[in-house]
Amino acid sequence: MSIGFLLKRLSSLVVTAIIVSIIVFSVTQLLPANAATMILGEYATPESLAALNAKLGLDDPAWAQYWNWFSGILHGDFGISLRTGQPVGPVILSAFGNSAILAVCALFLVSLISIPLGVLAAARRGKPVDLGVSLISYLGVSLPEFVLATLLLAWLASPAIALFPASGYVPFAENPLKALHHIALPVLTLTIVLTAHVSRMVRSEMVDTLESDFVRAARLRGLSAKRVLFRHALPNSMLPAITVIALDIGYLIGGVIVVEEVFSFPGVGRQLILAIQNRDLPMLQAGALLMAVTYAAANLLADLAYALLDKRIQFE
Repeated sequence: MSIGFLLKRLSSLVVTAIIVSIIVFSVTQLLPANAATMILGEYATPESLAALNAKLGLDDPAWAQYWNWFSGILHGDFGISLRTGQPVGPVILSAFGNSAILAVCALFLVSLISIPLGVLAAARRGKPVDLGVSLISYLGVSLPEFVLATLLLAWLASPAIALFPASGYVPFAENPLKALHHIALPVLTLTIVLTAHVSRMVRSEMVDTLESDFVRAARLRGLSAKRVLFRHALPNSMLPAITVIALDIGYLIGGVIVVEEVFSFPGVGRQLILAIQNRDLPMLQAGALLMAVTYAAANLLADLAYALLDKRIQFE
């Protein structure tokens, strides 16, 4: 992987972030909400509204408002929440950290479970093990996150069983074991959904690889089935799975809004829901931008993974 390719991808990430920031700002400006009205209330006098509009720069041209907002973000200032009156930055970054904990735990379990399942299903193609893995994968893909989350909540957090708490969150710094206990159900929900997706991908790629010419040649040379499977087939089947896992990082950070809402988990998704309900535009802008940049960064990680793991790919 050349330095030129890395610089090119990083520059594309910066351009993507700028374009996304323009889109996010433009869309939120079209929403039927006025910051001055949200702060002072609907019964505020026209004079007080006009004074606050001038103070907040809402009378400035749209391009000037965008630049003030974006330049503030570059300096770590995400604005003031219209719901709480507190700075947006610490709140959204704390929520991002909570969502990142969910993402890391779920990705660890997905990688630990889905890759062996996919390899096992491909190695035993057409046999009961393959059919069982495929059935579980189809069920996991077919169940929407909110349905699966509700079922797990009703089963494992019911008063009759009460294995896990139904909601809430405990910081890891305060009590690691209790924190893991609280995030178990959200992580389990995400793990089931993503394991079904990734295991299907691994199985499909492994089946294609096992039928390729270089695998046949390895078998003709008298190599053992185990060596052919793990030394030759598996490394060449992992690239699409690694790409999917890298892209799932973006999904896990920002795309788990329903899961976080079901379990009342204080992540980015729940903050976005609260921002939408309360017309909190600064919080909504910061959350949407953070999610979009995370997706773009996940794409960059996927490209870098391809470049590092497959030496046949040359990025100039």
